[in-house]
Amino acid sequence: MYVYSEFDRDFVRDRNAQFREQVARRLSGALTEDEFKPLRLMNGVYLQLHAYMLRVAIPYGTLNSAQMRKLAYLAQRWDKGYGHFTTRQNIQYNWPALTDIPDMLDALAEVGMHAIQTSGNTIRNVTADHFAGAAADEIADPRPVAELLRQWSTDHPEFQYLPRKFKIAVTGSPLDRAVIRAHDIGLRLVRDADGAPGYEVIVGGGLGRTPMVGQVLTPFLPQADLLPYVEAIVSVYNLLGRRDNKYKARIKITVHENGIDEIRRRVEARFARLRKEFRGVDQQMLASIEAQFAPPAFEVGRSALPYEDAREIDPVFQAWSDTNIHPHKRDDHAIVTVSLKRPGETPGDASAEQMRVLADLAQEFGHDELRISHEQNVILPHVHRADLPTLHARLRRAGLATANAGLISDIIACPGMDYCALATARSIPVAQEIASRFEALKLEHEVGPMKIKISGCINACGHHHVGHIGILGLDRAGVENYQITLGGDAGPDMVLGERAGAGFPADRIVDAVEALVRGYLDLRAGPAETFLDTYRRLGAEPFRAILYPTEKVHAA
Repeated sequence: MYVYSEFDRDFVRDRNAQFREQVARRLSGALTEDEFKPLRLMNGVYLQLHAYMLRVAIPYGTLNSAQMRKLAYLAQRWDKGYGHFTTRQNIQYNWPALTDIPDMLDALAEVGMHAIQTSGNTIRNVTADHFAGAAADEIADPRPVAELLRQWSTDHPEFQYLPRKFKIAVTGSPLDRAVIRAHDIGLRLVRDADGAPGYEVIVGGGLGRTPMVGQVLTPFLPQADLLPYVEAIVSVYNLLGRRDNKYKARIKITVHENGIDEIRRRVEARFARLRKEFRGVDQQMLASIEAQFAPPAFEVGRSALPYEDAREIDPVFQAWSDTNIHPHKRDDHAIVTVSLKRPGETPGDASAEQMRVLADLAQEFGHDELRISHEQNVILPHVHRADLPTLHARLRRAGLATANAGLISDIIACPGMDYCALATARSIPVAQEIASRFEALKLEHEVGPMKIKISGCINACGHHHVGHIGILGLDRAGVENYQITLGGDAGPDMVLGERAGAGFPADRIVDAVEALVRGYLDLRAGPAETFLDTYRRLGAEPFRAILYPTEKVHAA
């Protein structure tokens, strides 16, 4: 993984010192909250319902054990003993005192971490496939590209005050575990007919109040042209993007209003000028970054029999390995998803003690690597199959061995009205109740793959638009009301879910989800047919009839 250079260390230290002075001026009254707001946002500090919140960047979701231990230290020393991993592969601390945040940032800098550009109208944390560098289906590791973009975008003088926040995601896999079509810019590593590396470039994706699927700007961009081309896109958006209405300021609206052909024309014209000046990516610099993402020194010749034996004799281990183990590019290794979705718990939360356990396990069994997924789980990307039984036993002792990755209780949920000042309804209790309900029903494994995603407002931080079942919490005359969308998909052919109909009050939304799932089990062609496949085969009407049976009677 990338290790800070002397320049990086100096840069972060200077930024932290600047922010310490800004905090002191706010506390003394020399700055009002309105004057302080743009300064704190540039350093990842929000003012939420009950306290300030610090959002720490985890670039492309990659951590080592020392960094995870430092995150645990921050949680225990300056927060309430836990952190919340987000759909942007970051971590949030919901209860720090403003006076302590400069010390928290200095502590992060000790292990090569920061909170720069995790908020504000700038280029945010660049995200990537959480299986990067390990996945069997990967064309190339996307993290060197993500790191290059991180360095290019950090404190970029032209892009600190964009019309709106700007998000970039990169994947090296055709399966797209980075949801690139829901980003302002999505990049997919590809190769041309001659095997030369490049990128499919997608623009104008996004969720929120106006969800849109990103469109292909160019199917193949040579690798050497990446930075000037991305700079051309952001430059065009910076000039064309609306500043009169923040709800219409994202690049998806700019693309929609101008059309993809006009955006392409403007980007190509800007790129032609930039390319002459920039001359493409510094290949020596890129090579030095790529060297830091070289595969670890894998063990060779070690038997995987302990894994096979454990599956034979231990049904609990077998169930966990069926759901939480994924194919690695080496047959004798596996990618492990550590679920942070134990039924009844807050999705994405990890205690300081659990973080330390994960750090220990990464150091002992995982070549000192961890990843944070956009699905709010933790990944150990390189575990020898022989070590999986011991790893599982250690996870069980820490309450981290929930066997539900990709199942109905593996729910994405934003913090909702429990924390967020923008939220109009709660997300966390709904997620907890759904997970607990299906644990009690013992239906999860019979249902199979299922993506439920919950947002507490139309900003869609819970990605509800691309959930197989999406839930959007809204305020209706002071009462929480939950709309359901159906058929969303975050995969390579991203599809936005369709609104099923009228919303449900808080005391009926879990029953509605149960009815949908039971109805699906009756409607599917067989156990191999997923919820999404059944929905696509039959369409929305059978599911709407399940949710609104009286309307069906009236229609008849």
